[in-house]
Amino acid sequence: MDTHDPEPRRAAWSALVAGPAVYLTAEFVAAAAWTDPPYSYTHHFISALGVRGPATAFGQFMLSPLAPVMNAGLVLFGVVVLVGVLALRLPAARRLPVVAAAVVLAVGSAVVALFPGDGDALDSGAADHHALGAFGAFTAGNALVLLLGAAHRPLGISRGRGRALVALGVLGLAGMVGYVALLAAETGVLVGLVERTAIYPFLAGLLLLGLALRRAARRRENGLVNGNGLVATGSTTTR
Repeated sequence: MDTHDPEPRRAAWSALVAGPAVYLTAEFVAAAAWTDPPYSYTHHFISALGVRGPATAFGQFMLSPLAPVMNAGLVLFGVVVLVGVLALRLPAARRLPVVAAAVVLAVGSAVVALFPGDGDALDSGAADHHALGAFGAFTAGNALVLLLGAAHRPLGISRGRGRALVALGVLGLAGMVGYVALLAAETGVLVGLVERTAIYPFLAGLLLLGLALRRAARRRENGLVNGNGLVATGSTTTR
C-alpha cells in the first residue's frame, strides 16, 4: 500500500462521518424520550441517558426510557470510528498511535455502555469501570484528533484543516480538565455542559476529517486529478 497516496478510502470517510452522527443521534433520541422531568443537556451527565432507572446517583435523578438506545449508540460509535481509522492510509510510524487511540476510544465507549453509572454501580463497584471507560474515551478521542491533525499531509488534507483538528483536540482536553475540576469541587453546576466540552470537540474533529476526506475523494472521482498525477482544469490538463 502506498501510504503517501492522498486518495482517501471511501470506508474511511464514510465511517468517520457516520461515527459522530451515530453518537449524536443516539444522544438526541434518548434525551427526547426523557420527559418527566425533562433531560437537561446542561445539568445531567451524558451517561445518565444510559440508565433506565428510576435511580438516584451522583446527586442526580436518572430515568431514561430509551437507555438501550444510548448504550447501543455508544458501542456502535466506537466500532464505526475504529473501522474508519483502520481504513486510513498512514505511514506506519503515524498509524500505530492513531490506531491505538481509536482502540482505546472504542473500548472506553463500550465500557461506559456496559457499566451504566447508576446506584447499582456504586454498590457493586462497577462505577470504577464506568469512570475508567469514560475518561479513557475522553482522553483517547481528543488525542486521536490531535494525532490526525498532525498527520494532515499523509492524509491528503490541507494544513488549515490539520490545524483545526489540533485545535479541537486541545479544546477537548481543556474541557476534560475543567470537567475533572468540577467533579472534584462536587458542585454539579452545569456539569452536563462542561462534560460536553470534553466530548463534542473530538466529535466535531472526526466529522471535519471525514468531510475533508470525502471532498478529496470526490475531486478525484470527478477527474480533477487523474491517475497520472495530472490536474484537469476546464478543457486543458496540466501538471
